[in-house]
Amino acid sequence: MIIDANLKKLIQQAIREDVGSGDITTQAIIPKTKKGRFVITAKEPCVICGLAIAEAVFETVDASIRFKPLVNEGNSVAAGKAIAYVEGLTSHVLTAERTALNFLTWLSGIATQTRRFVEEVKQTKAKIMDTRKTIPGSRRLQKYAVRMGGATSHRQGLYDQILIKDNHISSLMFEPTIAKTQKAALDLALTNAKANSQKYKKIEVEVESLALLKVALRHSPDIIMLDNMGIDDIREAVKIRDAHRIKVGDVGFKVL
Repeated sequence: MIIDANLKKLIQQAIREDVGSGDITTQAIIPKTKKGRFVITAKEPCVICGLAIAEAVFETVDASIRFKPLVNEGNSVAAGKAIAYVEGLTSHVLTAERTALNFLTWLSGIATQTRRFVEEVKQTKAKIMDTRKTIPGSRRLQKYAVRMGGATSHRQGLYDQILIKDNHISSLMFEPTIAKTQKAALDLALTNAKANSQKYKKIEVEVESLALLKVALRHSPDIIMLDNMGIDDIREAVKIRDAHRIKVGDVGFKVL
């Protein structure tokens, strides 16, 4: 991972949040010239993610701190496995420690949970994808962790793909003169999306029923998301999709 200007600002903010006016405990008890060598270890089995961020935290506190990774990003490790060595002034290492570990454990946790889902579907054609439900300001990191877990990124934001959701449909129905039913609202939304979208942008639509699925298929969007459907409805949706595919071509599914 490249530590760009935005990530540097995030790291600096995290350090300021923790250190404030100074690490008074370390300043009170650790000699300024004392040097040390430390090891970061995994307390439980996990997928490692965030080594570059952790290294950048230590370097931001003290550029002379040496950070040596012992595993690669995306590696699965056992409990007790040494992940990295850290060397430098003890007081500076201890000041940076918690912020570095916060990033490392947070991102490794995302990668680890993602890997579990990926492993569950590895014998199928299904793909695990991420969402926009991320902590504000940290989307790039969270989506990176998802990729390290073996999953695939969905859209990055509102700008790179059209996604018609239930709130869009409800908004069209709020004024009855525009659309009186969910079916009419969805039909209008897809018509407008095709007419007004840039040609290279994908169009995805979220449906919560088989009836809305059939409406969506008439417009042949790039992706149809089955929103919180039960397994029986999902099976039926696939049959409906397959029958439509024979007639007009490919339509993808994303099941949430």
